[in-house]
Amino acid sequence: MSELKWVENRAESLLATHGLLSEWRFEWDRATTRFGQCDHRTKRITLSRHLSDKASDDDVEQVILHEIAHALAGSREGHGTKWRSIAARIGYTGGRTHHQAPATDRAKWLGRCPSGHEIIRFRKPGKPTSCAQCNPRFDKTHLIVWSVRATYSTETSFQKQT
Repeated sequence: MSELKWVENRAESLLATHGLLSEWRFEWDRATTRFGQCDHRTKRITLSRHLSDKASDDDVEQVILHEIAHALAGSREGHGTKWRSIAARIGYTGGRTHHQAPATDRAKWLGRCPSGHEIIRFRKPGKPTSCAQCNPRFDKTHLIVWSVRATYSTETSFQKQT
């Protein structure tokens, strides 16, 4: 588990090392399924507090390097050749995505099909959905009924500390 203050210090140190600290800044966000984001418009690199709180220091550092590679490559590069070259040069060793489990303790919705299969979602689907485990195609006999999870938590460990 990464200490959040350590993450902030490490992000700023890496931004400085790669010549970005004068224009770019690091901030936290409340994302629950994506670990990091590079916003070229606002010149911000953000990391999920929820996922950083659960990840190892090495995993967090790799996400920071991933986002710094995006900042250095430019807004139109995606995960293309230029981005991959920059990422390798600055020490990024991971792939295009993280393997940290989503912060499902923050997911509000629980869906159940008539057979008892359960699905957790962060947002309630806007249209009827059916259970893909029962039938991979939409099937009205396997409609999912949505309810607010009994264990739904809006408070996390980092909120308790502050």
